Amino acid sequence: MTIKEAKPRSQTPEADTWDLTSIYQDDDQARQEMANLADLLADFQGYQGQLSQGKDQVLAALADLAKLSRQLEKVYVYAHLKHDQDTTNEDYLQLDASAQSLAAQVAEQLAWFTPELLALDQDLLNDLAQVPGYEHYFDTLLRQKNHILPADQEALLAGASEIFNNPSQTFSMLNNADLKFGSVTIDGRPVDLTHGSYGVMLESKDREVRRTAFNQLYQHYDQVKYTLAATMSGNIKSHNYLAKVYGFASARERALFQNNIPLAVYDELVATVNDNLHLLHDFVAYRKDQLGLDEVEMYDMYTPLAGQAPLKYSFEEAKEVVLAALAPLGDQYINDLKQAFDQRWIDVYENIGKRSGAYSSGAYDTNPYILLNWQDSLNDLYTLVHELGHSMHSYYTRKNQDYIYGDYSIFVAEVASTTNENLLTEYLLNTVKDKDAQIYILNHYLDGVKGTVFRQTQFAEFEQFMHESEAKGQALTADYLTNHYESLNRKYYGPSLSNDETIGLEWARIPHFYMNYYVYQYATGFCAATALAERILGEDGSAVNDYLAFLAAGSSDYPIKVMQQAGVDMTNPNYIQATMNKFEARFSQLRTLLAK
Repeated sequence: MTIKEAKPRSQTPEADTWDLTSIYQDDDQARQEMANLADLLADFQGYQGQLSQGKDQVLAALADLAKLSRQLEKVYVYAHLKHDQDTTNEDYLQLDASAQSLAAQVAEQLAWFTPELLALDQDLLNDLAQVPGYEHYFDTLLRQKNHILPADQEALLAGASEIFNNPSQTFSMLNNADLKFGSVTIDGRPVDLTHGSYGVMLESKDREVRRTAFNQLYQHYDQVKYTLAATMSGNIKSHNYLAKVYGFASARERALFQNNIPLAVYDELVATVNDNLHLLHDFVAYRKDQLGLDEVEMYDMYTPLAGQAPLKYSFEEAKEVVLAALAPLGDQYINDLKQAFDQRWIDVYENIGKRSGAYSSGAYDTNPYILLNWQDSLNDLYTLVHELGHSMHSYYTRKNQDYIYGDYSIFVAEVASTTNENLLTEYLLNTVKDKDAQIYILNHYLDGVKGTVFRQTQFAEFEQFMHESEAKGQALTADYLTNHYESLNRKYYGPSLSNDETIGLEWARIPHFYMNYYVYQYATGFCAATALAERILGEDGSAVNDYLAFLAAGSSDYPIKVMQQAGVDMTNPNYIQATMNKFEARFSQLRTLLAK
C-alpha cells in the first residue's frame, strides 16, 4: 500500500494547487474588497423605507442587492478557500473569520429588506411577479410570507448568525486542526494517520493495519467526545430554535420548506431503504465469508473483496479516464470540462493543515474550485469525477442563468456528481477486462451504494433522532448519542456485524451533521442519478439534452419540477427502488465472478 504523506503547503508544486489569482491577484486585494463592501452597504441602505415608491424602485433595489451580494460571495469564497488549503495558517484563519464576520454584518443590516418587500401592496407584488425573469423569484418569496419576521427581529437573528454557526466552526477547528491521530506502522515504517490516509488504511488487505487505524482514530475521538457532544448539542439546539422562531413544526420541516420539498420525499427514502436492508445484511454476510472472518468488524467494511486494489491512478491518468467516461455527455461538455485541468480549478494533494475530504466550491463570479486529498486510489478517481460533476453543474448554471437564479438547490446538488459516478462505473465495467479489476469495480460500486444510499439514510435517521430528542427536552450527552448510533448501525448492517461498540462514536466525526438535514439528499441524489445515467446511456435521444438543461436550470424553478423535466419524478419512490434493484443485480454479478 502506497500512501502519499502530507507535507507542508510550501512543498506542494504550484501546478498541483488551485489558482485563486483569477478571483483576486493577492490577499491585499481581497481585504480591500472587504473594505469596499462597507460603501456598497451604506449606499444600499438608502432604499430602506423607500420600496413602496413603485415597481422601478424595487427593481433598482434588487439590482443593487445582487451587486452587493455578488461581491460579498466572491470575497467569502476566496477567504474560505485560502483557509481550507492550510487551516494552521493564522493569516488565513483571520481572513476567513473576517469574511464570516462581514457576512453576518451584511445579513444583519439587510434584514429589513425581505419584510419590507413582503409588506408592499399586494397589487404591486403581483405586478412585480409578472416582470420577465422575476416570476419564480417572487413566487418563492411569497411562499415564505408566513415565515418572515418583522424587520427588527430578522436583524437580531441575522446579527446572531455567527453565534448559531459557532458549534460548526468549533467542530471544524477541532476536527481539522487540533486533533492529531498519531501514526500507523505499515511495512515497517510509521505513516501518519490523517483524515486522508485513514480511508486508504481501511482498504488495506492487512487486517492489523485496518484494526490499528480504526481503533487509534476513535481513541482520539473518545478523548474529546464530551466536547463534541456539547458542540453537537449546540448545533441541534440552534436548528430547533430557529425552526420554532420562524413558525415551523420542526427543523426538518424548515429545512425541506426552503426548496419546496414534500416531507414525503424524506419519509419514502427512509421507508424504502429500510424495506431493503436485507440486501445490505446479505452483502455484509457475504463479505464475512469471502474474507474468511468469524465476524465482521466495521473496519472490515472497506477492504476490497478481491484483495489489494488492482487499479491505481496517478492524477494525470485519472484525467484521461474521466474524459473518456463522461464522453456520452457530448463534445461541448467535455471541452468545457477540460477547463478544470487547464485553468487549475483543482487543489490536488493533501498537505499539513489542509481541510480533510473533498468538495467543489465557488461563487457566481469565480471558477467552481475543487479541493481534493489525492492518494492514487480508485476511490480518488471516483471523488474526482464526483466533484467535477458539482463544478460542471455550477459552471453551466452560472453560464446560463442571471445571478438571481445562478445557484442550484441543495436538494439537487448531489445529482450531477453521482450521475458522473454512474457513468464512470459503466465505462470501467465495459473497458476494464481483467477479472480481478472487474471484481474490484463491482465491489466499489456496491460499497458506493452502501455508503451513499444506505449509510447516508442511516445518517438521516440519526439526524432526525437528534432533533426530535432535543425538541422533547432530552440532553444530547455523549453516551446518549453513542448508544443510539451504535444501535442504529447494528440495524443497518445486520447480524453478521460484531458486538464492538466503538462505531457508536462515528457521530462525533461527521461534519455533515452540522448542515441541518443535508445528508438525506446524498441518498436521493444518488438514486436520481442512477435513473438519469440509465437514460443517458440508453436509446432515449432526448436524454442528454434534458440532462444538460437540468445542469443549466439553476434555481429558476423548484427542484422537484426541474428533476421531472430531466426525466425523474422524485415524488414517487420507484427511483429509489430501482437503485436497490441495481444493487441486487450487481451484487449477483459480483458473486458470479468471485465464484469463478
